[in-house]
Amino acid sequence: MPPWVLGDVSVTRIIEAEDPLLSPYEIFPDCTPEHIAENASWLIPRWYDPVSELLVISIQSFVIRSGAMTILIDTCTGEGKNRARQRFHQRTWPWMERLRAAGVTPESVDVVMCTHLHVDHVGWNTRLENGKWVPTFPNARYLIARKEWEYWQHESRSEGLARTGNYITDSVMPVFAAGQADLIAHDYHIANMLWLESTLGHTPGHFAVHVAGGGKELVLSGDMMHHALQLRYPHWSTRFCADPNQARETRAAFLAKYAGTGMTIVPSHFPTPSGITIERAGDHYGFTFCDETIAGSYR
Repeated sequence: MPPWVLGDVSVTRIIEAEDPLLSPYEIFPDCTPEHIAENASWLIPRWYDPVSELLVISIQSFVIRSGAMTILIDTCTGEGKNRARQRFHQRTWPWMERLRAAGVTPESVDVVMCTHLHVDHVGWNTRLENGKWVPTFPNARYLIARKEWEYWQHESRSEGLARTGNYITDSVMPVFAAGQADLIAHDYHIANMLWLESTLGHTPGHFAVHVAGGGKELVLSGDMMHHALQLRYPHWSTRFCADPNQARETRAAFLAKYAGTGMTIVPSHFPTPSGITIERAGDHYGFTFCDETIAGSYR
């Protein structure tokens, strides 16, 4: 996919993986086989694979470039790391090759922003060097919401990471140890090019990222919603949400705010082309892919 171009600002997707990954019944407690059957006409094949009976999930990062500045939003799952979920355990991916193919080297990244600290958003924060995990991007400042960091400091000392493995230790703590981490509030911004929108619930410090330039704007919405089923059923929160009720309220407000505005919304896990516009459709929402050359919509 070519980058989104907003005046002198560009946003490029760097895909780590995009394939059937999660059972709809694992991620959505409210989902039933009847829900899948009812929506099969638009779910298959882009959103749901009927053979494996898994939802198609994209795991990706976003590179924002403006002038000499390069910003990386989220860093996927990484490689060579011990993980409880076999899908992520000791894996290798072509993510770094794809980053370089987009014209970005680790040394050229100025800022790494983590929308939240989940395993599939922080993995490439670090790499293994002489048996030690060190920051992958040696010249970058890593920006993390203060509320998020405070929460995961506590969670990393509990059993809260049992589902995935303790990725905080190998993918977040080394960034602090290297002195490259900055804790930020949700009013953080870079001139008129980038600013945050608080989208709490999935995690306590989760934020979306607004990117603007040339009179255009898009929103990288992180994990505020994981799958298009949450447009059909906006009240569905995931099993992975720290506060499902807050996540539901945040999503309801977000969808109501942007429906019908033409705003490009780019959720982290929506498959290619990822960017959508949202429309109200009765008691739920529809979407249209922003790249009209790729067929797909739901209303």
